[in-house]
Amino acid sequence: MSFPEAYRQDCLKTLHLIDTALVQKAIDMFAEARARDRQIFVCGNGGSAATASHFVCDMVKGASFNRQKRFRIQALTDSMPTITAYSNDVAYEAVFVEQLKNFARPGDLVMGISGSGNSPNVLRAIEYANSIGCETIGLTGRDGGKLAALSKLNIHVPNPHMGRIEDAHMIICHMICYYFMDADGKC
Repeated sequence: MSFPEAYRQDCLKTLHLIDTALVQKAIDMFAEARARDRQIFVCGNGGSAATASHFVCDMVKGASFNRQKRFRIQALTDSMPTITAYSNDVAYEAVFVEQLKNFARPGDLVMGISGSGNSPNVLRAIEYANSIGCETIGLTGRDGGKLAALSKLNIHVPNPHMGRIEDAHMIICHMICYYFMDADGKC
């Protein structure tokens, strides 16, 4: 079997491990945040930062454009000046939590994405969000790490391979945003 075929086969097996009932719960949490005009924040590192940015783009444009109700959502990964200032002057662990201290309020929704489930800056953001009464979602891989236990809702991709984890996380994000684009399209 060729490498591309083997990768595809493992990807398909991984996708079958996604608990779609939990994804539906996440959809419900996003719908509730939108209905209550709550702010939504998303964060992650590396490939997970790219997933956060991609997901927010899809929610800001695709799931909000020409809709009466729009998502108030931002990726905490997208302000490079803020991230580098906190990294340089405070600590990399502070880059997301300090932004939340400026913007998050009780009842808002915070989603952390971490393949290992152990990214210190994501963990601090979710800890803070929980402490002020935000709803929290974790997208995790491998064994779920610390993020699995910290998140009020955790969607776990039980695969050790970071590529498969990131592939599955992007598909989970598409399941969420395309619900609002396709199934719930006229809201």
